[in-house]
Parts: sequence; C-alpha cells; structure tokens
Amino acid sequence: MHGVWYAGIGAAFLLGLLFVLAYSRRGPAPRGRHGTSPAVDDTAEATRTPQPDTTRNATAEAAAVRQAAQTEAEGLRRVAEAEAEATRRAARIEAEAARGQIDTVLAEAREQAAALVADTRRSGAAEVEKLTEELQRQRSVHAARAARLDETEARLDGQEVRLTQRAAELQRQVTELTADKAALDAQARQVQADRAAVEAAVQSHEHELERIAGLTAEDAKAELLAGVETAARREAAVLVRTIENEARAEGTDRARSIVVEAVQRVASSQTTETVVSVLHLPADDMKGRIIGREGRNIRSFEAITGVNVLIDDTPEAVLLSCFDPVRREVGRLTLERLILDGRIHPHRIEEAYEQSLVEVDELCLRAARDAVADVGVGPLDERLMPTLGRLKYRTSYGQNVLGHLVETAHIAGVMAAELGIEPTLVKRCAFLHDIGKALTHEVEGSHAIIGAELLRKYGEDEAVAHAVEAHHNEVQPRTVEAVLTQASDTCSAARPGARRESLESYVKRLARIEEIASARPGVEKVFAMQAGREVRVMVQPSEVDDLASSVMAREIAKQIEDELTYPGQIRVTVVRESRSTEIAH
Repeated sequence: MHGVWYAGIGAAFLLGLLFVLAYSRRGPAPRGRHGTSPAVDDTAEATRTPQPDTTRNATAEAAAVRQAAQTEAEGLRRVAEAEAEATRRAARIEAEAARGQIDTVLAEAREQAAALVADTRRSGAAEVEKLTEELQRQRSVHAARAARLDETEARLDGQEVRLTQRAAELQRQVTELTADKAALDAQARQVQADRAAVEAAVQSHEHELERIAGLTAEDAKAELLAGVETAARREAAVLVRTIENEARAEGTDRARSIVVEAVQRVASSQTTETVVSVLHLPADDMKGRIIGREGRNIRSFEAITGVNVLIDDTPEAVLLSCFDPVRREVGRLTLERLILDGRIHPHRIEEAYEQSLVEVDELCLRAARDAVADVGVGPLDERLMPTLGRLKYRTSYGQNVLGHLVETAHIAGVMAAELGIEPTLVKRCAFLHDIGKALTHEVEGSHAIIGAELLRKYGEDEAVAHAVEAHHNEVQPRTVEAVLTQASDTCSAARPGARRESLESYVKRLARIEEIASARPGVEKVFAMQAGREVRVMVQPSEVDDLASSVMAREIAKQIEDELTYPGQIRVTVVRESRSTEIAH
C-alpha cells in the first residue's frame, strides 16, 4: 500500500512540473494599455501580429504535455497497481504460511498434550504398581516379624523351663558341697594332727644327727653356704670372662659395621689434581702473543701473578705451574681473559689479574657457603668463609680438601647418630678440622694447631678447637667429639679411590680386569665401566657364537674372582653384534 501512495505522489509532482514548463513557454503576459507611448504600442502591435500561430503551438505543446503526463500517470498507475497486487499476493502467501505454521504448532501442541497425557497415565500406573509392591513387601515384612516374635516367645518358654531345671540341679549340688565341706574339715584336722607328729619326729631326728655329727644345724648350714659361695664365685668369674670376651668381640664388630656403613653412605668421588694446570689455546700463534716481543708479556705475567708459564711443543696448549693452588687458579683465569680479549700487554695483564683475583675470591666464598649449607652445621663466622673457600683449590695427596671436609662431616654425623650422640657438634668439629691447610703457605706450623688457633681467634667453641688440634694427636684427645673427628678423618682419607696411593691400586685393578678379558680368543674390545663394577667385552661374531659368549662370560668372571680382591661385585657382559652390509651400485 505504501508503494501505491508513493506512486500517486510522484505522478502529481510530475504533472505540476509539466504544467509549469508549458506556461513558461507561452511568454510574458501582455502589459496594460494605459501609460504606454505610441512607439511602444506599435512595437507591441508588431509583436502581437503572429499571435494565432503562437497560441496554436502552445496549445499543441500543452496537449502533448497533457498526453505525456496522462501516459506517464497511466504507467505509474499500472506500476502502482502491479506493486499493490504483488504486495497483496505476498501478504496472502505470508498469511497462508502463518496459517500453516499455526496449524503445525497446534498439531504439535495436540501431539505433545497427548504424549504428556500418555506419560502421565504410564507414570501413574507405574506409581500404582510401585505402591502395590511396597504394600505387599510391608505385609511380608510384618508377617516375617510376627513369625520371628512367635519363634522368640517359644524359645523364651524353653529357656524358662531349662532355667528351672538348672536351679534344681544347683540346689542339689549345694547340698552335696555342704556335705563334702564337712568331710574336708575332718580330714584337715586329721592332717594337722599328722603334721604335728611328723614335726616332732623330725626334731628328734635332727637332735640325733647333731649328737652323732658333733655340729649344730646352724654350723652345718654355714659350712654348706661357704662351699656353695666358693663354687658360685668360681662359676661367676668364668661367666664374667666369657661375657667380657663376647662383649669385646661384639663391640669390635659393631664399631666396624658403623664405620663401614658411614663410609658407604657418604663416600664421594675424588679427582687427582697436581700442581700443573693445562690451558687450551684457540690457535698455536697465540703462544707468540703470550710470549710477546723479547719475552716482555710472559715476564710481566709471571711477575704479576706468581705463576710460571711453560710453553712447549704441545699443540694449542700451555702449562701453568704453581704450588699455591689459589694463585694458580687466578693465573689461569687471567690468561683466559687475556686470550678472549686478544690484547696482551703488561697494563692489560694487571687489569685482568685484578678482575680474576676478585672472581676467585667470589668463587671461594660461594664454595664455602655451599659446603656449609650441604653439611648443615649451622652458621659460621663470616671471617672464616674466605679461608674455608680457599680449600676448594687445595688438595692433599690428590684429594680435594673442601670435598674431604664435607665427606668427613657426613661420616662423623652418621657415627654420632649410630652411637646416640647429638650429631651437630660432631659434624662441626669434623667439618673444620683441616681449615688450617688454607694457611700453611702463610703460617709456619702444623695445620691442626694453625686451624685451632684460627678458630679460637674468631670465637669458635672450645670443644671444636680442641677436636681440630687433636685430630693428628699433636694434643691428646679428651672428648668424644675429638675421637670421632679422628675416626671420620681416617675413614675419608683411607677409603679406596680417595687418595693417590689407593688410586694407583685401583687403576692397577682396572688394568688387570681388562687384561683378563682381552686374553680370550675372539675378543675385539674391552671396556671397564662404572668405576670397575662392570666389564663389557666386544667379541668378533664370526669367531664367537652365542653359546661360546656365555661360556666366555662365566670364565672371565671366575678368573676375576680367583685373582683379584675388590669390594662388591663385578658384572661381566659379553656383547656379540652381527652386522650385514651391502653396497648398491
């Protein structure tokens, strides 16, 4: 409908526009006859002379405009009617669709209502059946309960009858017991009379024995007790000696087991260190830059760091030698800085040396704090930390001293725990017992005495200082902590692989194991792995088959058992690998 209105409005506007155009083409309206000059009138008359033709043209144009307007209006009317008809058809279609949807919704509503009624009926029937079953079950329960009540009443009646019979039986037994008691009283009086007669006979017998032996009863008793006491003392002495021997043997075994357990629980690997450090170079031409012109750089380096630089034919490597491990580490870091920087001259050497010195101090302090935290001995005086950290670069017979202190503290803690002693003080004594080794290059004397004086200087407990000065018997041990410090120090230093002497025998054992395995025919390679606890033997698959490999493993294990002494066990693994390779051309 809106389209029809819009079309009508557009047609009216177009007609008005056409009429305006037609009116404008007819020219201006004639002026009035009054107030004009004769010349003007003549001109106007001359102008109005062709008026009939102009009127006809205007009439024709107006007719044409009207015809065009009518044609346009007719077209617009037809378009408006077509749009109105289309709108009516669309409205009818939408109405029919809406009517269909309404019918569909009504049908669905009817179906849902029917389904709901059916579900309600079914649920009602199910509820009725359930209530019926529940009623029947309640009836069954009540019936069973009534039956149990009847049974209980019958059982109670039977029990009442039995109790009555039992009461009668008990009354009869009471009567019999009364009679028996009277008989027993008579027997007791007879026994007392017999006992009095026997005692009289015994006394007369004792008097007769005393008259015959010439001793009174007291004298005979004293003589008997003296003999028994002598025999008992002799047996007690033998028993005490046996117990002491057993206790001594058991104590020895117990102490040995405590030490072994402590060593097994905290044993750590150690590496053998020497007084020489190897520094790898990026290229051989760096050796010439280290030496410098006429040896200027190497002399400045040795003078500043106190470390000797050994340059030989070893490719891409130089040796740093110094008996002070901290100074050697500072020299190594200094030379590494110079190589990375590329500028090597005396002034740069001094700068690198100062930086390396600060870095080593920080590393020592960090190592000391890590060790204290690992052992768990409580806070230490901060003035002791740098000295303790210097032990990171100190070795004793190839064993790192700081690692030795940590290991000793753990062993001492285990021993103290096994003996029922508070382990904190014992671990503290063991952890600080070799702190004097950090000062042996600067102070003369035994490291035990030096360490004790250092601890007393910084306010450490006297028990700790005594254990430190007594762990090598410079002072006689007076406390349990000092004795345990000695024992744990010995365990850590003497265990296999800890120091150089034991390491040599350990290496010899590994070499002998490899020799035993290599002597078998068909063996290609032998590897001693896991610190000598496993031996892997690679054999030629063409010479040794699977059965022979099993026999070989058994024979190697048997020979190792017969010839070598080692802790634990050694696993022998024979590996036989067969590969087939072809080349495609």
